[in-house]
Amino acid sequence: MELCRSALRRLGAALIIGLGFISGASAQSGNPIRVGMSLALTGAGAAPSKVINTALEIWRDDINAKGGLLGRPVELVVYDDQSAPANVPNIYTKLITVDKVDLLLGPYGTNFVAPAMPTIIQNNKMTISFTAIGINDKFHYPKYFSMVSVGPEGVNAFSIGFFDLAAAQTPKPQTVAILAADAEFAQSAAHGAREEIKKHGFKIVYDKSYPPSTTDFAPVVRAIRATDPDIVYIGAYPPDNVGIIRAANEIGLTPKMMGGAMIGMLVTPIKVQLGPVANGLIVGENFAAALAPKIPGSADFLKRYGEKAAAVQIDSLGFAWGPFAYSAGQALAQAVTETKSLDHDKLAEYMHKASFKTVSGDFSFGADGEWSKARMVWTQVQNAQPNNLDQFRDGKAQPIVWPPEAKTGTLIYPYEKARQK
Repeated sequence: MELCRSALRRLGAALIIGLGFISGASAQSGNPIRVGMSLALTGAGAAPSKVINTALEIWRDDINAKGGLLGRPVELVVYDDQSAPANVPNIYTKLITVDKVDLLLGPYGTNFVAPAMPTIIQNNKMTISFTAIGINDKFHYPKYFSMVSVGPEGVNAFSIGFFDLAAAQTPKPQTVAILAADAEFAQSAAHGAREEIKKHGFKIVYDKSYPPSTTDFAPVVRAIRATDPDIVYIGAYPPDNVGIIRAANEIGLTPKMMGGAMIGMLVTPIKVQLGPVANGLIVGENFAAALAPKIPGSADFLKRYGEKAAAVQIDSLGFAWGPFAYSAGQALAQAVTETKSLDHDKLAEYMHKASFKTVSGDFSFGADGEWSKARMVWTQVQNAQPNNLDQFRDGKAQPIVWPPEAKTGTLIYPYEKARQK
């Protein structure tokens, strides 16, 4: 379906990134291999999307410096969906039918991948999404892959460790409050949390959603406090995190445990801004700072990412999204190289059988395109100081407290004790 220029302007398709081939890569010849995607480069999803975009630019430059793919340079074609899920289907339609890109990546996040899927499926294309969960539970589409380490645990991965930690405390906490944004990812995380709560025999005393447009969280935090929960589980996006955490601090919400799928706590500037206000929060992470030294190539990538991020003034650490974006490029490049093909059927068939060594770690894909094995960790903000970026660089202010085999610190319990540090 042809889209006119004016329609594209309304979609905010203002950004095409690419053409970043290395002139000295003499092995490259012919037309570039074009990799297309939608990213939320403006709006609420801009912070993580800019990290993803920067990481992919590094991957593109690395590939082109080595001679490209199949002897051809790689070009990125990126459109800004303005953090509006409704814009995504038309962008992918344009990428496929008008731009005729060779390969697809993205989009970023559950809220954006879900509306893209019908277009991708209808056109029989393959994609590797960034940090989306549970997308293929209903579609079971064989050419969909997800670059996030929740594995077969799916949406439950965003609460398993949290409630395992809670159940291990003495005396065991009993009651739970759930607060989640009324949007795809947060609701999926809350759904998984309810299943984990049931497994452990906890009792839900508060379970509410809030509109994504909410800016004043004082009323909902007061409502939670009125139920006096032992545990507060939160599913929230970056802007919401700040509002919820600050409201909890001002109102004096002091459960025994607090945290959850708090995407904002993965954004470095937000962590630095909150500082000690975030102490005690327990956060689910796919890639924590403390993991980097254990994964070959990870520290080098993060160093190079940090240099480029500083130059463009975005999240200078990028742990949560940068390694996975670069790894998506690595997986795609491996599939193209090994199959010597850009055929989406052949690429998908290969990816289901292969294993990958990337800056995010070693992994393979399961039947529905998720990682075949989960690698979710839970961190706790501890002894954080005001306006200190470096404290989050090596994980000392946010050690891994679950799973036991990955621990780099000990859980401070209850929440109020961590707040007093």
